[in-house]
Amino acid sequence: MSVFSLRLDHKVIIVTGGYGHLGKAIVESLSFHGATVIVAARTRDKFNEEFINVPSVDFVNFDISSTDSIINGYNQVIEKYKKIDVIINNAVYLKGQSPETMTDEEWSYGIDGTLNSVFKTIREIIPIYKNQGSGKIINVSSMYGIVAPDFSIYDESPAFLNPPHYGAAKAAVMQLTKYYASYLGKLNVQVNAVSPGPFPSLNVQKNEVFIDELKSKTCLNKIGMPEDLAGIFTFLSSDAANFITGQNFIVDGGWTTK
Repeated sequence: MSVFSLRLDHKVIIVTGGYGHLGKAIVESLSFHGATVIVAARTRDKFNEEFINVPSVDFVNFDISSTDSIINGYNQVIEKYKKIDVIINNAVYLKGQSPETMTDEEWSYGIDGTLNSVFKTIREIIPIYKNQGSGKIINVSSMYGIVAPDFSIYDESPAFLNPPHYGAAKAAVMQLTKYYASYLGKLNVQVNAVSPGPFPSLNVQKNEVFIDELKSKTCLNKIGMPEDLAGIFTFLSSDAANFITGQNFIVDGGWTTK
């Protein structure tokens, strides 16, 4: 019987939005476990602030809104590292918040930045994975793709209201994950999703009232820290997860259990 390791030595992994609140922890965990990690993002200066002088972490200019940018980014990684083992679709962009007054443009922009961008990165990695004969895709969804928000937690903190297009797009990301898991399985490509729960940014954590509301919704009575999320991406990127595909891993402190 073969024993597969969680080590990621010799693996080349792309993380979109890898210098953000959650992305940085994902990148650091992958790097710690031996991977060469490429942060795919738009701003090298932000990358340098977070990862300067980290030899196992590299940068490629990558705009998830642009098919041409995605293709160019993949080509640069292939040219330098000769392969791509894993693409982690973590980046997102959206605007607008109101369930009642959101404009058509805000809705379309959020769907594009949360769902359409994931489709583009998947579509453009397929020829590379066909050529390699293997690969992994890990999409970041959300607990709000599974359950509706409890709007009472926003009564005292309306600025943090979860917008309607976010959860709708994240639910679609889960279906897209299943679709491509089925479609690409014959190519030895595994496609999975991770759905984070309450992982508020450092800025949001300054609002103690809102944080207490988030804590009360989990079984563990606490919010998630970035390092609490990073491990599932390390596992799914490793050979230990080679027989797992089409699945959604919920990391929410038990929020969706209640």
